[in-house]
Amino acid sequence: MDRAFKLGKIILFFIALVPCLVQTPDLLAARLKDIASVQGLRENQLVGYGLVVGLAGTGDGTQVKFTLKSIRNIMERMGIISIDPNQVKVKNVAAVLVTAKMPPLAKIGQKIDVVVSSLGDAKSLLGGTLILTPLKGVDGKVYALAQGSISVGGYSAGGAGANVQKNHPTAGRIPNGATVEREIPVDLLAKKELKINLFQADFTTVGRAVDAINDVLGAPFAKAIDAETISVRVPPEFEDSPISLMAAIENVEISPDTMARVVLDERTGTVVMGKNVRISTVAVAHGNLSIQIKESPQVSQPAPFSPQGQTVVTPGTEVKVKEGGGRLVVLKHGSTIGELVSALNAVGVTPRDLIAIMQSIKAAGALQADLKVI
Repeated sequence: MDRAFKLGKIILFFIALVPCLVQTPDLLAARLKDIASVQGLRENQLVGYGLVVGLAGTGDGTQVKFTLKSIRNIMERMGIISIDPNQVKVKNVAAVLVTAKMPPLAKIGQKIDVVVSSLGDAKSLLGGTLILTPLKGVDGKVYALAQGSISVGGYSAGGAGANVQKNHPTAGRIPNGATVEREIPVDLLAKKELKINLFQADFTTVGRAVDAINDVLGAPFAKAIDAETISVRVPPEFEDSPISLMAAIENVEISPDTMARVVLDERTGTVVMGKNVRISTVAVAHGNLSIQIKESPQVSQPAPFSPQGQTVVTPGTEVKVKEGGGRLVVLKHGSTIGELVSALNAVGVTPRDLIAIMQSIKAAGALQADLKVI
């Protein structure tokens, strides 16, 4: 009886495990909102010119003429008219460019972050305060006003003989430093059709997205225009509530397909390879060559109390050449990226060696992937 009971528990365990195994591929799925965006709902870049005051002698020098003119203009607007430009010292003031990203559907009064960057020869913006600066869009209209204390994630200190610097003290941020003063109108109710753009164009992904959207809406309201754009007709039940339509389709889960690609960064020795990378039959042999040159000058002096002679320095150079024995590794047709990495690790290659090997495999026509060098 106990044996039958235990057998029944094992059977129930495997029955409960089957749905988990079936749903394993769905774990790789992504929501539509994470891989695409609605056409027309995007960020807008804002920029403005301003002054940062309150610096501890780290501002612009007197040779920065536009900072002098800006200070004079501000003083005149405040009622101080008689200003001698030769008496204006700008070491506590710095001219800056202020940039910000206005999010889509931003409303009047909403706060946004701004980035402040030095425009002249200021040494640091640490401790400075940005005075009221209008931020304009590409159309020349003012969309936000920025002002506040700057947060600089670095410092710079030193003297005549040495200087210590961390990060970039000539640039900083003002969290919630700008207030939106003008809205960008977007009328979603007037739209009879929504267009969704994928971040990465792919025919397989866009086909899966169309099928998933139509499954949720219950009818073929979505269609693919190209490898990046999906057109969705607003169903009759959502004509008065397009927000409900977006909420219904933005959480649709899709398994995005990716292109087989290998990215090589020669500056840092970083190699990134996608899972779909395949290798044709190829043999790889890589040997390490190291050359060490050591200079050891020899000093020859005359003997003590010698009647004549002079000190002579003779150069001494020692050269060592070491060539590692490269092992031959054969990769069969259709080898996966995991097999490639395991084989190259067995040879003992470094990331920089791997960059040279991947370029050689691509040149041989055995790498079935896009090779991108950055």
